[in-house]
Amino acid sequence: MQRYFIDQAYQPTVELSGEAHHHMARVMRMAVDDEVFLVFTDQTAIKAKITGIDSEKVVLTEVEKESLQRELPIDITIASGFPKGEKLELIVQKGTELGAHQFIAFPGESSVAKWDAKKQQKKQQRLNKIAQEAAEQSHRQALPIVQFASEKELIARFSDYDTVLIAYEESAKQGEQAQLVQTFQQLTAGQKLLVVFGPEGGLTPKEIELFQGAGAKLCGLGPRILRTETAPFYLLSAASFYYELQH
Repeated sequence: MQRYFIDQAYQPTVELSGEAHHHMARVMRMAVDDEVFLVFTDQTAIKAKITGIDSEKVVLTEVEKESLQRELPIDITIASGFPKGEKLELIVQKGTELGAHQFIAFPGESSVAKWDAKKQQKKQQRLNKIAQEAAEQSHRQALPIVQFASEKELIARFSDYDTVLIAYEESAKQGEQAQLVQTFQQLTAGQKLLVVFGPEGGLTPKEIELFQGAGAKLCGLGPRILRTETAPFYLLSAASFYYELQH
């Protein structure tokens, strides 16, 4: 069943125009009595029936609320140093499917990709569209947002989170395995975790020092060295196993 994210708080009857109306009426060719899922900004999700549709708008009325909880109990933000090519698109798409709450892209010192403000704005719009499509496909109840930030801005945001981890390959090489499990054990429902991942060249010693100075902790992700686009998926999958499959 089709799923739509609605930019308004929950109400049992809604009128939709614009992109959602176009998709229902023109693309999906829906009619009265067809049903869809609607997700509101307060994360309420309902099954709704079309009760009226014309060339301008579609009217939908609640049938029932969605009872299954589809969001991770903790909010995980993925911060990625600008990777090469289309890797950021992949991180956002699959990270959304795996339950990421938010994404922050930043220019790491080792980043080969260099995007000016104009290119960043265009890329951000595309990435948020990818996140929305992935959220609809994976039946999320919250829509992840993709933002761009400088390293200085990223560090300034550390205080917004209960814990900040740095996925660091040197920690993995040294066999460090405790920090991730300890973090999951300490965080409770509703708390916020930020995990910083470097670009292909990794994070520099200077960056590590800056991040640690702002309160971040080094974290290994198992014994294997993971690519920059693979590491966030490991982290999110581990969180899903710990919080959703074990409990």
